[in-house]
Amino acid sequence: MASKSRLDKVCLVTGGTQGLGWAMVQALAAAGAEVYGCGLSAGNLQRARQAAAALPDAGRIHLSQCDVTDERALAGWIGQAHAQTGRVDVLINNAAYVRWTNVLEMSVAEAEETMRVGYNGMVYGVKQVLPLMLPAGQGHIINIGSITGSIFVGGASAAYSAAKAAMDAYTQTLQIELRHTPVRVSLVRLGAVAGTDFFKKHVSHTRMPRMLDFFPPLQPQQVAQAIVRLVERPRPVLTMPAYYRPLRLFYQLAPGLLRRLTWLAGSGQRRYDV
Repeated sequence: MASKSRLDKVCLVTGGTQGLGWAMVQALAAAGAEVYGCGLSAGNLQRARQAAAALPDAGRIHLSQCDVTDERALAGWIGQAHAQTGRVDVLINNAAYVRWTNVLEMSVAEAEETMRVGYNGMVYGVKQVLPLMLPAGQGHIINIGSITGSIFVGGASAAYSAAKAAMDAYTQTLQIELRHTPVRVSLVRLGAVAGTDFFKKHVSHTRMPRMLDFFPPLQPQQVAQAIVRLVERPRPVLTMPAYYRPLRLFYQLAPGLLRRLTWLAGSGQRRYDV
């Protein structure tokens, strides 16, 4: 039997068949939302569908394969969700391409793909849902960014940081443009989220600064529950963990000093892939 509904929303999640996106899909469905998740990998889609079938909220979870860099395909996925429900209340732009290495080691094609998935995919999604949300008199766009898009201390992928910085700027500008409309826009700046494919497959803990070993990393379920609360009570910016808020201010005031302090003790030793 499905859990008691408290979130009467139709929510779309890109990158929703694995990792953090899949955690969001499950949390939103458990809160009562009708959730449509998409992902590129057929293998991840199959595994997510198998896992969804065993959940009490399986009837509220709809998973599809979709390439967010294909504007027509993404439009079709969004249009299908709208045709089936008559509305799109929330779009969560979560899809990302990760190749975490130095600029000299990353191909141009990989750098371009990072931007296509993270930035272009977001733009395509926003352009599709705004004509649905504005006439409906309500809507909420949530863009999953990263602290690496606004604090540049090294260790991160330049291409990934650039994509997240572009998302950061786009979201803040969109918030200004839509400030007199009923559509809300939220930017989520995340730190390291442990236990996801992000670290299992792409990012070595040695590229993380030792300083972060002394702070607890985020967990997927923790972020997913925060997204549920953000859907319930929208706000412009959500930064997780909270200690990144003063760090951003520190960086704005003294970027060079923060870079030196961040790597003072060398590379990190904590494993984020478990």
